[in-house]
Amino acid sequence: MTVVKSSLPDADLKVVGEALQGALVDLVDLSLVAKQVHWNVVGPRFRSIHLQLDEVVATARQHSDVMAERASALGVNPDGRAATVASGSAIGKVPEGWIKDNDAVRILVDALGAVIERMRERIAATEQPDPVTQDLVMEVTADLEKHAWMFQAESA
Repeated sequence: MTVVKSSLPDADLKVVGEALQGALVDLVDLSLVAKQVHWNVVGPRFRSIHLQLDEVVATARQHSDVMAERASALGVNPDGRAATVASGSAIGKVPEGWIKDNDAVRILVDALGAVIERMRERIAATEQPDPVTQDLVMEVTADLEKHAWMFQAESA
C-alpha cells in the first residue's frame, strides 16, 4: 500500500530511503547506548558525564524523529523496531554492569565515531538525489561531532 507518493524518482528515493533508514537506526541505537551508559556510569566524574550523556540522548532522539518524519514525508516507511535497530546499527555492544567513567567516555567516543562515519557517507550519498535530506543529515552530523569533541576533550 502506498499512502504517500514521493516527488523523487524511484532510483533516487531508494538511495535517500536507505540513508534515512540507516540514520534512524544509528540514532535510535545511539540514544539507547548513551542511556545505558548513563544509568551505569561510576567514578569521580560521574555527575558531569552522567549529565553529558543525557545531552547525547536528547540529540539522538530529536534527530531520529526528524529522520523518520522525513522518510515518511517521502513515502518511505521508517522502521525503528528493536530487531531492526539491533541488526543494523554500527555501534558496538555496551558491557554489562557498572562502567567506570573513563570507560564511559571511550564507549561514547567510539559510538559517536561510528555513527558520524556513516552519517558522512549518507551526506555524500544524498547530495545529488535529495539536497533536502542531505541538509538534515548534515545538521545531525554537526551536532554529533560537537558531542564527539566534548567527549574526546574529557579524555585528553
